[in-house]
Amino acid sequence: MIDHISIQCSDVRASAAFYDAVLAPLGYGRVAEFGEIIGYGEPSRPTFWLGPWDSGAGFRETHFAFRAHDRAAVVAFFDAAVAAGAKILHAPQLWPLYHDNYYGAFVRDPDGNNVEAVCHLPE
Repeated sequence: MIDHISIQCSDVRASAAFYDAVLAPLGYGRVAEFGEIIGYGEPSRPTFWLGPWDSGAGFRETHFAFRAHDRAAVVAFFDAAVAAGAKILHAPQLWPLYHDNYYGAFVRDPDGNNVEAVCHLPE
């Protein structure tokens, strides 16, 4: 349903370093760069974009989840995020209130957004 999403960052380079680390275990990486605009995704298909914070006042938390191919990728995302200094919101675990196989981990990115990796497959 979603074609792409873009977030504004107070420090694009710091956010890019964070997303370089946490998206690699999920199989995603930088696929486009236009100055301070950086696109991540699968080869030739950027779907997640970073850009400079240049509009609006104040902070409003955004939540987004990246699809993981398996539960091990969720754990690898979490480990990379913690190593990158992310604040832990929820360690990798099952979330049966969503559905029986919902396995996710939640952290904060450098701008305070709630970032998740999720796998919907059984172990």
